[in-house]
Amino acid sequence: MKRILIAVSVALSVQTLPAQDWAKPRLEKSSRHGEWVDFKSGERTIKAFVVYPERKDKAPVVVVIHEIFGLTDWVRGVCDQLAESGVIAIAPDLLSGQTYSDLDGARKAISALPKEQVQADLDATSTYALKIPASNGSLAVCGFCWGGGWAFSYANLNPKLKAAYSFYGPAPDEASQVANIPCPVYGSYGENDARVDATIPKAEELMKTAGKKYEPVIYKGAGHGFMREGEMPTANEANKKARDDAWVRWKTLLKQL
Repeated sequence: MKRILIAVSVALSVQTLPAQDWAKPRLEKSSRHGEWVDFKSGERTIKAFVVYPERKDKAPVVVVIHEIFGLTDWVRGVCDQLAESGVIAIAPDLLSGQTYSDLDGARKAISALPKEQVQADLDATSTYALKIPASNGSLAVCGFCWGGGWAFSYANLNPKLKAAYSFYGPAPDEASQVANIPCPVYGSYGENDARVDATIPKAEELMKTAGKKYEPVIYKGAGHGFMREGEMPTANEANKKARDDAWVRWKTLLKQL
């Protein structure tokens, strides 16, 4: 995998991770409208990337929680793919206002984010999303890796969610972390990801006891991060197949919003 270098975009005043060259063509060639927006989270200003589907009626909105690497070109590409599937996608930059010098710095900055701040920023994003004129009022959340763990956790914190899609994120391990989940949670995991997969059985037990719907799928031979790794030119067959199969499943689920 290429090392991702951090750069600051002066025009947008937002930090981006532009070295994912393989992810750029989708964004550059897309006919869908994508834009950067600002909104407030308490006293902080949050930057977010929004992509709109091409449809004549109003659409559901999916909040996209980025990986521990930040709001990369690949994450923005996921927003475009979601819009291609008929939903509005909005990805907040949860490091808005912070500076860092390299990939490890971004990782450390995200790992250090206070849970209260992340929740407040996701709440602010959700509030903004539901006020988008083209939104039909249906809200879902998805996340990858670090963001996948947060997608599952946030499902317990936002009663307005209609669905949560957690991609290879650690699952909850306490009853209080699932008690208030108002929607189905759909998990997608790689077979070669024992660290995360070890959290699935407990979550299944907790969700069943709480009367909640949790549907985890483990993709054979895939590793952690297969949604991103499976798109890369150097992708192995297992990750590529897992990524493709997971998107087929996801697109079916999105139609239920």
